[in-house]
Amino acid sequence: MISTNKKTERITARISADTREKLIEAAAFSGSTLNQFLVQAAVEKAQEVLEKERVIHLSYKDAEIFFNALENPPKPNKKLTEAVKRYKNSEFYEQL
Repeated sequence: MISTNKKTERITARISADTREKLIEAAAFSGSTLNQFLVQAAVEKAQEVLEKERVIHLSYKDAEIFFNALENPPKPNKKLTEAVKRYKNSEFYEQL
């Protein structure tokens, strides 16, 4: 028996017979096994979801506004200044 360092995990799902047949047909059209088809489809969807959650897409105008705010932040107002003072006097600040 040949041993490899690759660890694999099994994922199971209960599906209807109609869904299974549809997936088998789609896998055949794509030239892959059902397992390969399912894994590839799941990975593609996972990448799409992760990119959507990790990447912020801004219009040119929104990007300009954002970077302008970073480069030229407004002066803190009275409420923010008071909040900072309260925080610095709190036990949370002292734990740092």
